[in-house]
Amino acid sequence: MSRDVYEYAVIRVMPSVERGELVNAGVIVYCQPRGYLCARVELDEGRLLALGGQIDLPGVRHALAAYEMACGEEAGPLSEESLGSRFRWLTAPRSTIVQTGPVHAGLTGDPAAELDHLMAKLVRTVRT
Repeated sequence: MSRDVYEYAVIRVMPSVERGELVNAGVIVYCQPRGYLCARVELDEGRLLALGGQIDLPGVRHALAAYEMACGEEAGPLSEESLGSRFRWLTAPRSTIVQTGPVHAGLTGDPAAELDHLMAKLVRTVRT
């Protein structure tokens, strides 16, 4: 199986800039050779509220949903942009509560499986 370069970034929520604490809430994966761009989010609201009790949860949910929507076929204002342009726009630095971390790269034969792996490793909490 051939492997292609892919890029990814963690979508995170920072309820208090002053404290600098983050909750990983999703991952965006882009693989140009395979024409793949997908974002998946899973917000652990309990963890988020533990860090910042005064957070606007509906607003955070809306912002996270926008990442997923921007990657799909119904991408709203981004629908005319290439997948690469969308990825760059979504991962551009922001000073908002919902933002992405740095972009990382790797090799994969299956970008969708890579997204599943990254979600399990970087977003979901392990409960014992």
